[in-house]
Amino acid sequence: MQHTFSVNGRVRTVTVAPSGPGWAVAVDGESFLVDAAEVDGVGLSLLVGGAGAGRSVAAVVVPGRETGELDVAIDGQHVAVRVVSTERARRRGTDAAGGSGPQRVVAPMPGKVVRVLVAPGDEVRPRQGLVVVEAMKMENELRAARAGTVASVAVVEGQSVDAGALLAVVE
Repeated sequence: MQHTFSVNGRVRTVTVAPSGPGWAVAVDGESFLVDAAEVDGVGLSLLVGGAGAGRSVAAVVVPGRETGELDVAIDGQHVAVRVVSTERARRRGTDAAGGSGPQRVVAPMPGKVVRVLVAPGDEVRPRQGLVVVEAMKMENELRAARAGTVASVAVVEGQSVDAGALLAVVE
């Protein structure tokens, strides 16, 4: 599957295809073998270069503030990514996938919860703020990707969280 992303204002084309036990990933034509394992249900442990010869990379990907935006933390470094297009979206005639099922809102980086803006049972609309996490002296408001009902809130104000920690679930 081919995707086009804008990363720090630079458009990148990424192709991903199954390859043995992992994935063949090409970024702007440069190819890599990648083995991926989910960690704690939210993070990824990536072995770039394939088993035995690769380097380990920790990654967390969460929905951003706007539709089509992703907050990506790679080895603790935060990168804002915008989905320009995907093969699937082009076939459907849309630019961003709506998704279905529960939305797990996770911390994109280590920090401190400074505000919890919702409670279980609250109805939320797309892009509504759910939790504010302070990291590196900046406040990051994590928002709902789509409308739904808050199923659970896993943090309290003042709590320290690690990258990938579950903050809330919206159904």
